[in-house]
Amino acid sequence: MKLSELAKMHPRDVRELIRKGEVDLPTSGMSEGYLQANLAILPKKYAYDFLLFAQRNPKPCPILEVLDEGSPLTKIMADGADIRTDVPRYRIYKNGEFVEEVKDLKDVWQDDFVTFVIGCSFSFEKAMLEADVPVRHIEDEHNVPMYITNIATEPAGIFHGNTVVSMRPIPYKDIVRATTVTARFPATHGAPIHIGDPAVIGIKDVDKPDFGERSEIKEGEVPVFWACGVTPQAVAMASKPEIMITHAPGHMLILDKKDSYVSAVSYTHLTLPTTPYV
Repeated sequence: MKLSELAKMHPRDVRELIRKGEVDLPTSGMSEGYLQANLAILPKKYAYDFLLFAQRNPKPCPILEVLDEGSPLTKIMADGADIRTDVPRYRIYKNGEFVEEVKDLKDVWQDDFVTFVIGCSFSFEKAMLEADVPVRHIEDEHNVPMYITNIATEPAGIFHGNTVVSMRPIPYKDIVRATTVTARFPATHGAPIHIGDPAVIGIKDVDKPDFGERSEIKEGEVPVFWACGVTPQAVAMASKPEIMITHAPGHMLILDKKDSYVSAVSYTHLTLPTTPYV
């Protein structure tokens, strides 16, 4: 099924296609105007530490919902979405090592799992497009590029590690508009955390993302970086819990709430570079 068709579908219908194995793609651009979410799934013994970690790091880990122990079903953000089956791909980390990518969690689900539903920047991309700010990975139909930075998170309990960012090339003339538009969505990462030279935040080669796929940066465009909900995966590798399950980067849980559900008028002051980074 084409992305243009999936873009017009209700999240419930897209989730059903994912559950049936008929959609196995990055979800950016699907169910336009609806929220999407990252996942972090942990045994209960780690849940308080992770909740505290997310509270201390709201930019990369803005929590939308926390599920009851052992429950795979959402209550608030979607009507009975099943965490075990309604995401195209999942990643399993054990003792800090990525061990497997799977299409459902039915064989690995545990009764003590607690699921954290975390805001995703895909949720503000429709607003960017409506403001005439281009989104390269939607244009080119590939996954967004994501990078592990040198920006440390605030530790909590066992959890620590560096922030992951997503990158979108933005024409220099559109940077202020992109910033003000995305700042209205603090529950889905909000305004960018860095604009310009990737090396400043520890990215050695912007053409070689740690997750996702490369986006072309054209002449007159600047790489703009947003905090990313893949941060828990970098944290899992650094903190080494016995087991942690996440979505595969770019393969999100699509929720029933509209983007406007978390929109706020909230502008962040940023100092722009004096010349474009090319």
